[in-house]
Amino acid sequence: MNNKFDRQSSFGWLINVVASQASKKFDTELKKHGLTIALWPPLMCLWEEEGINQSEIAKKSKVENSTTTRTLDKLAALGLIERRDDPHSRRSFRIYLTDKGRDLKEVLLPIPAALNQEMISALDEDEQQQIIRLLQKLVAKV
Repeated sequence: MNNKFDRQSSFGWLINVVASQASKKFDTELKKHGLTIALWPPLMCLWEEEGINQSEIAKKSKVENSTTTRTLDKLAALGLIERRDDPHSRRSFRIYLTDKGRDLKEVLLPIPAALNQEMISALDEDEQQQIIRLLQKLVAKV
């Protein structure tokens, strides 16, 4: 058995290089709108479905619940979301976008779309579809 580690063919190293580059570029663009990349996952979840609770947001965005609490606090302070009482539970809240939060969708969604295209542009169309399919399979296992 060969125990030699080769960074150039290491999945972890390769995916980290690509993800790190994408994160830096995306964070730079979000900062132009007063946001950070940490605030992005709950916004995406809420643009897909409003009125879900914090646990659902954490699960859908693959982020820890405690991190989600702090992120939602920041989004509320920015006036992008609001917490409303959950009619089915006295201990939890439902999260909704404000008009300001809803309006950001049209402004912000083109940014990752363009960045995603830039990041995979070195691949032909079949390769692009294949890598997306394979990554979806890996994310489903996380």
